Amino acid sequence: MKSVHIAEIIKNEDISENIYDMTISAPEIAEYAKSGQFINVYTGKGEYILPRPISICGIDKSEGTIRMVFQVVGKGTEIFSSLKAGDSVKVLGPLGNGYEIEECENSVLIGGGIGVPPLLELAKNIKGKKSVFIGARTNPILVDEFKSLGADVYVATDDGSEGFKGNAVELLRQINPSVDAIYSCGPKVMLKAVSDWAEEKGIVAQVSMEERMACGIGACVGCAVKIRKAGEEDFTNLKVCKDGPVFLSNEVVWNE
Repeated sequence: MKSVHIAEIIKNEDISENIYDMTISAPEIAEYAKSGQFINVYTGKGEYILPRPISICGIDKSEGTIRMVFQVVGKGTEIFSSLKAGDSVKVLGPLGNGYEIEECENSVLIGGGIGVPPLLELAKNIKGKKSVFIGARTNPILVDEFKSLGADVYVATDDGSEGFKGNAVELLRQINPSVDAIYSCGPKVMLKAVSDWAEEKGIVAQVSMEERMACGIGACVGCAVKIRKAGEEDFTNLKVCKDGPVFLSNEVVWNE
């Protein structure tokens, strides 16, 4: 049940270059939120009226808090990075459709860049063996937190500064873990590669798309993605913000 709230910021700190870790008090949102969903955060600045969609990294229902790990990529997120504990921010959420957790023995979670944070809350709720693949240009984030959840964590960096030199999917193919369920979030080119690997394994992956969102609530078509349901010949343009951001990998039209 999405709703608008003025949330108090509990903490906001930088954890890597241009990456910030923010926790807000939003009990009404935390009550209904699930892994893979996002919230709209408003700048409160008239010239930057559109909200910024930020994925949910953590949910604490008992404390009534929502955690976001975001990257500064423009003026809006730059404004968010300057906020301090005790400040307030307007938020709308929870939004979108999250991951459906499968009961199985072996799960693979793979994220690239700022697509890594949404997988942390997911990892908290997955039972059985978890293999987590983290991709970054340099300085991967949240590695220790995934390890603290009992996950086997594999790191790939473009520059080779940590772990495997290359991308996360290349490392995934090298490790070739046992897998019954696949969850992913990151750039489209990475999700396409994950989808190909999943098809080879005879498994349908859940992929969280990172299309640009203007409104975040389905009022515009700025985040449309082509989806072809099983048994259908034609694709349908669905909205990542409303119908996603999580889709089944075999339903996404990757090459058109």
